[in-house]
Amino acid sequence: MKIRENVSLKPYNTFGVEATAPHFVEIHSTEELQQILRQWQGGKPFILGGGSNILLAGEMRRLVIKNSIKEKAITARKGDKAWVSAGGGENWHEFVRWCLEHELGGIENLSLIPGTAGAAPIQNIGAYGCELSEVFHMLEAVELDTGALHSFGREACRFGYRDSIFKQELKGQYCITRVSLELSTAHHQLNTSYGAIRQMLAGQGIGAPTIHDVSRAVVAIRSSKLPDPEVLGNSGSFFKNPELPYRQFEGLQQEYKDMPYYPLDNGGVKLPAGWLIEQAGWKGKRLGDAGCYEKQALVLVNHGKASGRDIFELAQRIQDDVQEKFGIWLEMEVNVV
Repeated sequence: MKIRENVSLKPYNTFGVEATAPHFVEIHSTEELQQILRQWQGGKPFILGGGSNILLAGEMRRLVIKNSIKEKAITARKGDKAWVSAGGGENWHEFVRWCLEHELGGIENLSLIPGTAGAAPIQNIGAYGCELSEVFHMLEAVELDTGALHSFGREACRFGYRDSIFKQELKGQYCITRVSLELSTAHHQLNTSYGAIRQMLAGQGIGAPTIHDVSRAVVAIRSSKLPDPEVLGNSGSFFKNPELPYRQFEGLQQEYKDMPYYPLDNGGVKLPAGWLIEQAGWKGKRLGDAGCYEKQALVLVNHGKASGRDIFELAQRIQDDVQEKFGIWLEMEVNVV
């Protein structure tokens, strides 16, 4: 475990933008992380997971710690439930696949989401009608200032839509080393309410889907809509889908009668940000090598040589145009560093 100097971060971010870490180290256990924190005297480090939900748009001046803590285990079983844990550096999709191999249900709708298990609670990742918070049990995290190990239950994480306490009050304060989930072992409660999943399963003639069927459907849908970061640099969905009070939505619907929406339990509605961006004229458009993906306007891409600043400026242009057209400010889902 050696701290290296002037390390390129291009291989460590899915946008594939160039950035340099003045100091860089990869850790494989909680103990290694705590050791590094004890010996490092250069200020609070930056924790890097899979690099799939960040945009390196500025100059990196801190120690970068790559979280490569790996573990997958079933820690307990009771009735139709099982508790599983994953190291913070585990690839999320590989962890989902491992759970499916053990016939554990609850995260099949979250298949093929890029990133690591440690980053999943920070973002409260979600897709196709499901969120991590629904199966979350607890996590362990090391406080960067003290090196102390803490546990956080579901309530302590303060989960929201693509949000948690780790994106708010505790942003940049902790490194998540282990995540524990509560999954089902039998009588799985499948969520196939999302239209694209229903259509995919119906097209395959599957009337009684399994957790494996749902996962395969999600993988197929995501693969058809999202570019492979190995081919075209991207970080998946760049913006959050905005949530509006119903009265504001009604006003917009009078002008945009074909506006798609999803009702929320609080009486409001959620609008697809991709549709708003497309209506603002950005789908498939590019500014230099920074572009808006031609198949899904919610995804910003690096066509080769875009810098993080180029992509950030494109995102700001999109925000301004959507604000001007709809009176809605799109919030970035990706963390800009």
